[in-house]
Amino acid sequence: MRRTPHRRPFAAALLAASVLAPMAAVPAGAVPAEGAGRVHATAAAERGGDTGYGDARGDLDPRLSARLDKAVEDVRRQAGIPGVVVGLWMPGKGSYVRATGVADTATREPMSVGSYVRIGSETKTFTVTALLELVDRHRVRLDDPISRYVPGVPDGRNITLRQLAEMRSGLFPYTSDADFQHDLLSDPQRSFTPRELLAYGFRHRNTFAPGARFEYSNTNLVLLGLVVEKAGGQGLRDFVHRRVLRPAGLRHTLFPKGAEFPQPHPHGYTDQTLSGAVEDATDWNPSWAWAAGAMISDLRDLRHWAEVVATGTLLSPGTQAQRLKTLPTGFPGLSYGLGIFDANGWIGHNGSLPGYETVTVHLPSKKATLVIMINTDITYQGQEPSTLVANAVTRIVTPDNVYAGAEVGR
Repeated sequence: MRRTPHRRPFAAALLAASVLAPMAAVPAGAVPAEGAGRVHATAAAERGGDTGYGDARGDLDPRLSARLDKAVEDVRRQAGIPGVVVGLWMPGKGSYVRATGVADTATREPMSVGSYVRIGSETKTFTVTALLELVDRHRVRLDDPISRYVPGVPDGRNITLRQLAEMRSGLFPYTSDADFQHDLLSDPQRSFTPRELLAYGFRHRNTFAPGARFEYSNTNLVLLGLVVEKAGGQGLRDFVHRRVLRPAGLRHTLFPKGAEFPQPHPHGYTDQTLSGAVEDATDWNPSWAWAAGAMISDLRDLRHWAEVVATGTLLSPGTQAQRLKTLPTGFPGLSYGLGIFDANGWIGHNGSLPGYETVTVHLPSKKATLVIMINTDITYQGQEPSTLVANAVTRIVTPDNVYAGAEVGR
């Protein structure tokens, strides 16, 4: 693995919510993306029936759509992104849904708006929603110490569930442990248990006192997953399906048991490998991310989920208000609440794991929703490719609310 002194490999990005840190800036074209076609889908169904991709008013103004086409394609080619899916819905103005580039760099199969993708750290919004559902049912309290549910957590008597969800626990991120990095990249098909993941982090001293500051750590979410299991009386996968996905009406979102991946899906490309060479990470086992980043979804479900998260459809008003109480992260325009961020007004989360990146956000002031799905996590000039796409889109459609990104530990 290529390493830079004093840089944490596998360190998390704030907006990219990346579980693995980039190895180096990758020149444009490092991932082949030539010869890509463009697909525009609104009312047409890719898997049969109504896709739900469009808007009652139809497409955005053609001139605005043309500007977005150019901006997205420019970023895709410059950053060397194989394929991009963008979904934008702005009530009263219309919708914009595009797939550009390729889903497979070998066969040149075009990217499709009807694909499933691995959503990485967007999984956190589902895990924390499950936790908050238990709060509403009085099964847990946000200010309970984690030691009440999980033994052996360093300083667990002083770390609350709220601090875990806010990324303010001070617990060492297990993905920054050198042995974890080597073990994962040596065998990407390996299945990890939650306890195995925590052991990598718990061997290190806590990085700060509980509540002292913000630090993105997947250790926090693995612990919250165990809390949901204990308080919910069933496995996290089943609880999320029954108490979150089903009530939200998400039929194309799942918490996989292992490396399974429904069709259709694009191939995913990463340079987070032992050699630093680009590899196909499509079938890597995401168990190492579990409650922090293992889930899979599609454009239609993510569109709906963005609004559910931002408006609190599944939660009581009081619990949703606590969720939306975001705190500073130390980066301009970025604050973090209970498993969600506020990025210059855009509420939601994003995800990054080897091969895939996503952004799913809602702008309450305009009731707008933006979903981005790409099939690489390779950075360009130190920036997450999904952040580059989201920034380009929002500069055009919401110039007063531009989605911004900042990296942690890079």
